[in-house]
Amino acid sequence: MSSATRPQAPRAGIGKEPPPRHPRTPARLRRAALPLGSLLLFLTLWQLLAAGGTWSQTLVPPPAQVWDAFVNVSTTHDGVRGYNGTYLVEHLGISLRRIAFGAGIGIGAGVVFGLLMGTVGWMRSLFEPWITFLRTLPPLAYFSLLIIWLGINEEPKITLLAVAAFPPVAVSTTTAVAAVPSSLIEAARALGASRWDVVRDVLVPSALPETLTGVRLAVGVAYSSLVAAELVNGLPGIGGMVKDAANYNNTPVVLVGIIAIGVSGLFIDGLLLRLERTVVPWRGRV
Repeated sequence: MSSATRPQAPRAGIGKEPPPRHPRTPARLRRAALPLGSLLLFLTLWQLLAAGGTWSQTLVPPPAQVWDAFVNVSTTHDGVRGYNGTYLVEHLGISLRRIAFGAGIGIGAGVVFGLLMGTVGWMRSLFEPWITFLRTLPPLAYFSLLIIWLGINEEPKITLLAVAAFPPVAVSTTTAVAAVPSSLIEAARALGASRWDVVRDVLVPSALPETLTGVRLAVGVAYSSLVAAELVNGLPGIGGMVKDAANYNNTPVVLVGIIAIGVSGLFIDGLLLRLERTVVPWRGRV
């Protein structure tokens, strides 16, 4: 008679949970630490360059002097309100309003022309050379002409920003619409879709990712044209402030304006990128 089978003792390491690993640095923290580290490195190099004495402080002011200029143009000091009677945030707000109107007009026109040129062959042959012509022109090349035509008030500034923002959206939308597979269009027509239904339900959703990329590029081009748009009668305005300060060799205020334009541009581009991820969440996943 065989003896009863005895339960075997569990082997070491079997059935036990693995020891907890040390948590790694979160990816979000790393993403925040890298830009911060690059900023600190840039400020350190800037301070060393300013303290080296190779260039005068008129050309390369130290970071502390730029910070003092930022405080001065952002507050009331010695009875002076900001720069030229306007705070920095007000200068920036006026310029952002100009960009919103100008770039908004250019983006809207670019989307319409892109849809038309992407669907109608003869319109693409007619307008594409002119859009390429506009895209290669620097803003200063035609700003003087806009002043002659429209005066020195808001009209030439808005028009310049609209003309600068128009080509990137038109080109990207045209390319995206033309690249839509013909099988999708034929399938929609086979199901009884009208021409408008094809545009609304097939062409626009398919072209939307590239169109949003064109919108981001258009806003960037409008920002790069901001100082040119505010060369004449640009105060109040951040570009006008930069130009006016440059006339008096006020380099710290010039740097404050440039930094304000760059930081606000980064913020707006981040908002547009989040909008893109919300509207077209499938991009990059198919």
